Amino acid sequence: MPAREVIIKETHRGLWYRDGVLTRVLEAGRYRVPRYVNLGFYRRPRVEVVLVDMRERDLTIKGQEILTADKVAIRVSIIVQFRVVDPRAAMHAVANFEERLYSDVQLAARRSLATMNLEQILTNRNQLNEDILRDVKESATGYGVQISRADVKDLVFPGNLQEIMNRVLAAERTSQAQLIEARTKAQVQRIDAATKAEAQRVHAQTESEATQLTAQAEAEALAVRTAAEVRALREHQQAAEAYAAHPALLRLRELETIRELAGNANARIYIGFDKHLRAADGRGPREGKA
Repeated sequence: MPAREVIIKETHRGLWYRDGVLTRVLEAGRYRVPRYVNLGFYRRPRVEVVLVDMRERDLTIKGQEILTADKVAIRVSIIVQFRVVDPRAAMHAVANFEERLYSDVQLAARRSLATMNLEQILTNRNQLNEDILRDVKESATGYGVQISRADVKDLVFPGNLQEIMNRVLAAERTSQAQLIEARTKAQVQRIDAATKAEAQRVHAQTESEATQLTAQAEAEALAVRTAAEVRALREHQQAAEAYAAHPALLRLRELETIRELAGNANARIYIGFDKHLRAADGRGPREGKA
């Protein structure tokens, strides 16, 4: 009788049994499996190939009712992602590796929730995931299964407790909204106060700079006036020294002044006569008009 063929895809592995004894693990490829022959005087071994799926898949544990540490009954659904990494162990270590994985995850969830109260479950849901993954991962390795993740899919609470929780959550959301609003107002007030303080600082700095510029301008003007007065005094001093050294210059200056006054109709010139003439006449100085 001709042999039959078995094709193993990349997604699977094959277990080659010879008269019920596992002799090898088949990788992906095409294999010829001899047919069983028993003629009495001649017998060919019976060969069987069992395929094992190596792809990652999901396992859902639905609606498990579990008591928490504070005696609250909740229903939990868990999803586990796993794949077979050792087909020999997966088929030989346990009768059904998927059923065994289901039981292990269920027991791990019960152990974890039994140590947590309701508040811990609500505030730290990831702890349950971590506990399940840690407890099941090692045991699953013993029967050739690798777990990539275990997550709590649903948590269902008793009806009255669900209503209370909804009220608590609504109150928490309202409280958070009020807190955010208060923080926003406080932040706006801080910004306004900082803006006003900065404006006052800039105004004070501007006034200070203006005062300094005014004082500096006044000081410079005073310095200019003082320098001009000093120059004028020096010029007068030099003129006085020149007149003292040269009396004719003083007389010439007098004549120039008289000439300038003579051009003014309202100007009056008083000329002093000799002292003896005034005494003989008995009158004061004569008044003349230019």
